[in-house]
Amino acid sequence: MYDKQIKSGFVTLIGRPNVGKSTLMNHLIGQKIAITSGKPQTTRNKIQTVFTDERGQVIFLDTPGIHKAKNKLGQYMVSVAERTLKEVDIVLWLVEPSTFIGAGERHIAEQLRTIKTPVILVINKIDTVSKNEILTFINAYKDVLNFAEIIPVSALKGENTDQLMKIIFDYLPYGPLYYDEDTITDQPERQIVAELIREKALRFLEEEIPHGIAVSIDQMSERGNREYDVNTLEEIFSGIIDIHATIICERDSHKGIIIGKGGAMLKKIGTSARKEIENLLDCQVNLQLWVKVKKDWRDSNFLLKNYGYNVQDKVD
Repeated sequence: MYDKQIKSGFVTLIGRPNVGKSTLMNHLIGQKIAITSGKPQTTRNKIQTVFTDERGQVIFLDTPGIHKAKNKLGQYMVSVAERTLKEVDIVLWLVEPSTFIGAGERHIAEQLRTIKTPVILVINKIDTVSKNEILTFINAYKDVLNFAEIIPVSALKGENTDQLMKIIFDYLPYGPLYYDEDTITDQPERQIVAELIREKALRFLEEEIPHGIAVSIDQMSERGNREYDVNTLEEIFSGIIDIHATIICERDSHKGIIIGKGGAMLKKIGTSARKEIENLLDCQVNLQLWVKVKKDWRDSNFLLKNYGYNVQDKVD
């Protein structure tokens, strides 16, 4: 039996690409799990993370941005985001501070009108506007939908995020802890590692390339010993993790750009990714990167599945 005073439930973050969903989720759980970049459609899969404190447990689902799909990967991303709306206790709809409500936002509003789940409108990036303007943005959105709450935040600066978490717990039902208190994500390490490599490629590569890349972890093995701390009984790994990964791209010309002159770009991506992977795994990492061309992989169900996207044979 669970404590009747403990609240728990599932909260999804939705919104158009690049509104800051992953940045907000990372901030709320206090650790980087979802990758972020300045380019849209960075998140491709539904990413589940867990926040636990004395109030209870929140399971956050960060979804791909809802956008007009141009290929099977895009269709998969949109279907993941829209399907999640029916699986949760609360919806956080993130928008940017603006009085203009475009077709993308209106499409999301139409989706939200079909569900009975409480919707909290989160106006993100308030650090980019003056405080005097915020009420104007709230007024612009307040009649778009019957929102449970409207709250302005800055995911990047952490502004008003404690208040957002309080509101989330206000609306969550009472229930059991779904995960152990120490759990932060249900994502396999290999998937997080692949995403961290893709994040660095997104950050350093030219504008047209990132949408056409995927990362495959070919090998992940340990060299060293695992021991237990006699005082804390925590497992300690003293050694090196060897990771062999392949960056998949769609064109031969892209392969050359990813590798760079004398391998400089690939080395830059690898060095930056290795530092974050070492922080994640808390040990030394030997990262080896390769680049392969797989033409039109974003329109191949077989290759999409191969690169970790759980697509159906027919995307809805």
